[in-house]
Order: sequence, then structure tokens, then C-alpha cells
Amino acid sequence: MFKDFKLIAGRPVYIQVKDYLKHLILKGALQGGQKLPSTRELSTLLKVSRNSIISAYAGLTDDGFAYTVQGQGSYVSLAASTESAAAPSWTVDWKERMNSRALLAEELDIMKRGIRAEKGTISFTSIAPDESLFDLDNVKRAFLDRMSVEGNVLLNYGYAKGYKPLIDYLRQYMEHKGVDMRGKDMLITNGFTEGFDLVLSALGQKHGRVLCENPTHHTAIKNMRLNGFDITGVTMERDGIHLGELKRALEEREYDCAYFVPSYHNPTGIVMSPEKRQGLMKLMAEYRVPVIEDGFNEELRYSGSHVAPLIAAAGGGNSVVYLGSFSKVLFPGLRVGWVLADQELIYYLESVKRARSIHTSTLDQSILYQYLLGGHLEKYLKRARTEYKRKYELTLECCKEYLPYVGLSGDGGLHLFVTFPEGFSTRELLDACRERGVIFTAGDIFFTNGTGQNTLRLGFSRVADGDIRRGIEIIGRAARQLLG
Repeated sequence: MFKDFKLIAGRPVYIQVKDYLKHLILKGALQGGQKLPSTRELSTLLKVSRNSIISAYAGLTDDGFAYTVQGQGSYVSLAASTESAAAPSWTVDWKERMNSRALLAEELDIMKRGIRAEKGTISFTSIAPDESLFDLDNVKRAFLDRMSVEGNVLLNYGYAKGYKPLIDYLRQYMEHKGVDMRGKDMLITNGFTEGFDLVLSALGQKHGRVLCENPTHHTAIKNMRLNGFDITGVTMERDGIHLGELKRALEEREYDCAYFVPSYHNPTGIVMSPEKRQGLMKLMAEYRVPVIEDGFNEELRYSGSHVAPLIAAAGGGNSVVYLGSFSKVLFPGLRVGWVLADQELIYYLESVKRARSIHTSTLDQSILYQYLLGGHLEKYLKRARTEYKRKYELTLECCKEYLPYVGLSGDGGLHLFVTFPEGFSTRELLDACRERGVIFTAGDIFFTNGTGQNTLRLGFSRVADGDIRRGIEIIGRAARQLLG
């Protein structure tokens, strides 16, 4: 006994000794009522200082695992040994107890079935920001500044609606995007995904149907299906959703809501034109369908003039629910997003949020607020846009040089969308490229109707320049071989 104790660097020694002894007690190697070695003896056995043993014994006593008899030493607590009191064990078949929602979530979970990148693989699967661009010094400073102002408050429970200074800042931020803020309110969420799920779960399903672009954001498809909606996808054109098809879909059926990604659309990268935005909003108003707008990547504009979000085009109306997040722009590790909508909707969403997760991390919210307040966002965006634009142009150039595509889209953001000839399989292409050390995202996962087998998404944000060129050249060579 005591020969398997090993110290781990960076952790207090007395805590490691205390946890080691707890482990021995819980597994029955040390029995209730058994006398523990003297502090001097154990310090010799474990090769640590006697003071560490004294502190460890004191910790065991505080935790109820040991007791001290004056003049006799320390003993294992009688109640600490669990073997004699162990309840009969039995085995549950948890899969049999899963409901349809959990089973569907597992079925749709591409992360579990996705390709794991081996070391050295060139991976175009991610559209996360490049962490080498992260403004770490100013994030640290924001954390320290906020903690010095209200650290005790930030470490306690927060409000379901969100951290008020951040809400006030974001309200002004959205107003600068041209949004009429009268009658609107805001709820802070754990990123886009929670916000979208909250809205969908709170909506009544009179028709059980939702409209969206086809293709669209895979996570959104998962959430729409998990919330029980039938999905009608409408074809994309070069400047956004096909308005003629959208009108036909609206004429044929009624919908509870519509979900659109008008800027740097995921996965196509298309920015919906101002004319289409106006036409879209007119149709939604005519057919009385509320819109859920995903503000995905709006800030990563490389060229062209500012295009106002759909919620700005709605004016004083309350039919648009805007979901915002800086995850693809700033720091996805800070799980902060927001829902901007009619104040009555936010009133109910706040209660749903409180019942589900109480509140979004106040610490995360406060760090983001302090960072934004310090004016760092625009400086960071300027640097990020310059770098991503350079990578975007390089990726675009390589695609044009090496890929036998029939369609290529992406007006900015962090990815390009490639379409090959009809009948071509990008799943087969992925298998071939994986053997050559390159992976990407097959495009069929983004389609609502089982199509898109001839498409793929190339995320370039975290890929080195040399790997972009080499990786796309490998994809192109494999594609040509498959095309014959």
C-alpha cells in the first residue's frame, strides 16, 4: 500500500495526498475505524513533507473521511467506507429509455460521425476564427478590469435576461445597423444555437412547418427537426433566395415561421442583394410569416457597401426575430449571443431561458462587454478582415486554378461553396482525398431535401497559405480522376 502514489506538477501536494487517501478509503483499501499511519511515517512512505501530511489529514477530517483521537492519532471515519452499505447494483438499457428527440439528436450529430483529422491532415472543415488573430492582451485586460470593478457580483448568479451593461451596448450596436429599436427588447443567450432553439421551442406549431433557404446552416436544420418542424427549403440564386420559388411555396402551404441567413450565408457564402431583401420582406408581410434572421458573419465584409439586416428593413414592425453572435468574428469560447425581438416575445423567452439554464455566464458577458466598451472590436475587425480577405482571395484563386467546378460561391466570410457537375459525389471525393491527407465538408448535410451530393464547403480560416494551395490542388486532382 502507498507505493502507487505519484505527484503531479502544478497541484498543491497536500491536496494530492488527501485525494489519494480518499481514493483508498472509498475503494475499501482503508476500512472504517482503521488507524491511519502517523504523519511522520506517511511522509516517509510518500516522500513528501510532514506538513503536507498534517494538512492532508486536516482536510480529510473537514470532509468527514477521518477523525482524530487526542493523543492517539487519526482514524478512518466509520461512515466513509461504502462497501458494506452498497446498494444492489443493476444495469439500465439507457438507449431503450431515450425519447424520440434524443434519438434524433444522436442521429443528426455529424460531429460523432465526422472524419477525425489525422496529424498532418489539411482540414477545410472548420469555419471557426483563426485563434492566432485573437486579441489576447486586451481580453486579459478586459477580464481584470471587469473583475476589479464588480468581481463579487460576476461570480454570483446573474439574470436570465442578461448582463444589463452588455444589453445596453448591444442595443446601441443594433441601432447603428439601422434597426428601429422601439418596442424591441433583447435576451442574452449561449451563442446562436441556444437562441434559435429557445425561439423554436417557444413558438406554437399551428402548421408545424418552417421555410428556409436550401441549402442552409446544418445546426439550424438539426434544431428545426428536433423541435418537430417540417422543413421546406427554397433554392438559392447568385444574389440570394429564389423569390419566385418562395412565392410558390407560400401560396401552396402555410408556415409558422421562416429562417433566413441573408449575409455570408452558411454554406454558400452568398450575400442577399438589397433588392431581394426588400422583395423577401414584402412576401413575408403579405403572407403573415414571422422571420427568424441569423446575423451570421455580418461583420466579415471584404468589399461593397453595408447591407442592412432584414430586421432593419422591417422598420417599426415586430415580425423579425434577429439572432446575433460574435462567435465567428471574435471568440467562440465566450458563449455569448443575443435574441433581438418584440418585447412581448422576449418576455416569454426570458422565462423559458430561466427554466432551462438560469442565465448565460455573467463572467463571459462581462468580459465581452468590457472588451467592446474599450473600442477593441473595430481594431480587431480591421485586422481580421485584412487577413481573412487575403485567405479568401487565395482560396478563390486556387479553386479557379485547380477545381473542375460548375459553380463557386462565397462573397466573403470564412468559407467557399463549390458545386460540381450533376451526378458527381463529393462523398466519394472526400474518401479519395482523405487517403491523400485532405478533408472538407461534404455539402449534402446542408440541404433540406436530400440533394446536394455534388457540393462541398471549403473552410479556409484556420488553414495555412501553403496548405490551402496544396490541399485544393489535391482535391482538384482527385476530382478530375473521378470525373474520368
